[in-house]
Amino acid sequence: MKRALFATWHVVAGWTRPSKSANLRRLRTRQELPASFRIRDALPGDVSAIVNVHVKAWNHTYAPLLLRGPSAATREQQWRDAFIRNDPGWFCLVVERPDGEIVGFARGKPSDHPEYGGELNKIYLLPAYQHLGLGRRLLGHVARRFQSQGVSSMWLYGDARNPSSRVWLALGAVKTDDEPGNGNYGWHDLSTLASFDP
Repeated sequence: MKRALFATWHVVAGWTRPSKSANLRRLRTRQELPASFRIRDALPGDVSAIVNVHVKAWNHTYAPLLLRGPSAATREQQWRDAFIRNDPGWFCLVVERPDGEIVGFARGKPSDHPEYGGELNKIYLLPAYQHLGLGRRLLGHVARRFQSQGVSSMWLYGDARNPSSRVWLALGAVKTDDEPGNGNYGWHDLSTLASFDP
């Protein structure tokens, strides 16, 4: 029953997502190329822009029908707290348009999963910037950051309702449990991901 429910969710959520061709057209209209986007370390001054992406992308991914995620105020507090704490091993990378607008981010931290050293804690792109290879580039940067910390494996704690969850398998991950409601995946070796966008 759960599997059928999540399969239905994937189909319905997929209808609300812009296509690759639509996003490429938007990019051409703005006279941008995917290669012109920069991936860099997030700074405390980026919090408001990260919150904007986090709220919009989360709601677009998980709330096309009935869910609503935390408010912008809640996300703002969470992100400000994360930058204030600055826990060892924690990092956040942002995807930045040529004009400086942040359109995506990924957050990594040490993993509490016994089989994986790092955890891809969050990864989001605004819908208009999906299917352009930016997520793949971002994953490459995350993998290399973990490797620079001596971490060679990575776990992703996810949600099975995410229509992108099948992408993780295509990128070499393994499902780490049999529960259909979880979208948990892992990479025992980051070398392939680390080769993305060198």
